[in-house]
Amino acid sequence: MDITNKKHFLTVKDFSVSQEVFELFHDEDLDMLITHPQPSLDVLGKYYESVDYISHTDSKRSLFEKAYHFVKNIALKNKLDLINSHQPSKGLILDIGAGTGDFLTVAQKDGWKTIGVEPSEKAKSIAKGKGVSFVGNTVELQSHIFDVISMWHVLEHVPNLEEQIKELKRLLKPNGTLIIAVPNFKSFDAKYYESFWAAYDVPIHFWHFSKTAIQKLFAIENMKLEKVLPMKFDSFYVSLLSEKYKTGKMNYIKAFIIGLQSNWKAKQKMEYSSHIYILKNN
Repeated sequence: MDITNKKHFLTVKDFSVSQEVFELFHDEDLDMLITHPQPSLDVLGKYYESVDYISHTDSKRSLFEKAYHFVKNIALKNKLDLINSHQPSKGLILDIGAGTGDFLTVAQKDGWKTIGVEPSEKAKSIAKGKGVSFVGNTVELQSHIFDVISMWHVLEHVPNLEEQIKELKRLLKPNGTLIIAVPNFKSFDAKYYESFWAAYDVPIHFWHFSKTAIQKLFAIENMKLEKVLPMKFDSFYVSLLSEKYKTGKMNYIKAFIIGLQSNWKAKQKMEYSSHIYILKNN
């Protein structure tokens, strides 16, 4: 996406890997931020080589990792309940960015047929050990075969956003359900931590969405936004990492207070640290 005529919003740093500095530009029409410059695909992988990037591992070495996996298990049940409530007749589900396969494993046990896509060979290897099936790329898949497609904190990582949205449209059945979870740069914790906000996560987060951006982007492909739901645990996780970036240490109490404050303030305008968007394919 071109940043010409886009307004500079914030200068941010890659705290977790390279220590390089990037710029965020605001697309006022979409109400979305764009990371600049965006790394090319041939060097993108090096920016994922971080000890903080724990979605590609099942390790529980530290208190932080143990807490992450405890919360993740609660979230998995909530995700499954969410999908079943919007698509009660269990069919075929595609999870893009399946990580170590925990969500698809839970869905399989509940009677769903599942397929995953995951670029990380390390994460994919762990998932295959749990019985998860993968395809290398969605272009290998037939059109209009999925009842549900999920992208849990993945859309912000996709280099070509417009092509990805077109591909989601192609893969979904008519009246199929699309579930997108992404951080929200309009949340209280984002405003509080500013350039230290961990969910900016440059440069592996190419895009930073608002509710307006999601609605407008998917409306182009005639997909309707039906519901926006909060991800209340994210404010605590993101605040904890943000404290580390800002102060150099994990300030658990301070992060917990900011997380609580963010969720409390979000009740008024529905601006949580992260949102889940439920969309229907018309």
